[in-house]
Amino acid sequence: MTARREPISRRERPAKPALSRRWIVDTAVRVMRAEGLEKVTMRRLAKELDTGPASLYVYVANTAELHAAVLDALLGEVDLAGGGAGGDWRGQLRAVLASYTSVLFAHPQLARSALVARPSGVNYLRLVERVLDLLSRSGASREQVAWGVDKLLQDATATAAEQSAQEHDPMTEDDWNATTRALRSVDEAHPAIRAHMPALVSGSPEDRMGWSFDVLVNGITRTPVPGTDG
Repeated sequence: MTARREPISRRERPAKPALSRRWIVDTAVRVMRAEGLEKVTMRRLAKELDTGPASLYVYVANTAELHAAVLDALLGEVDLAGGGAGGDWRGQLRAVLASYTSVLFAHPQLARSALVARPSGVNYLRLVERVLDLLSRSGASREQVAWGVDKLLQDATATAAEQSAQEHDPMTEDDWNATTRALRSVDEAHPAIRAHMPALVSGSPEDRMGWSFDVLVNGITRTPVPGTDG
């Protein structure tokens, strides 16, 4: 006679925590930090959370929205205080944007994703609020400030994406050296390039970032928005 298998009560199994958007995003951040953004997929998260992929779509519409949520979570690391830059609005704004760039720089794949991913969470709203507040102290018009915040964040994001990609690409130095050699060796067929060397390849990344910031802020505060009086 075959012994009858004793049924296992479901009540004795530990209950799984209820799914939530916060739990999904926190898990996505953990996976990204450990293995990179390309591993942050619905299927992978479903496995990590011991559920089916379909269950995740109740909280996150698609992978693009998930990546935007991951970006927003990381924006919580941005130093909105301005790194002790004092009471000068320009110095504080420069420090906030530098911190934002550094956060993206630490995650190169996310930095590139940020060029198209539009976060909409609480940390993104805090960042926008802070940049708007600081830039408005310049005396620029409401429209200039409103358009300017988008340009400042766009430039900082692109800088982070470019620099982080170069930093993690073993061929970057060779490519840059080849570009420099090509610029230095031009002949009379390229008089404008010859006239602007060696300035074309001068300056540290930090100096260029600082100059770019000043160019943008000066342009934002002095250039009227179309359709306005100033």
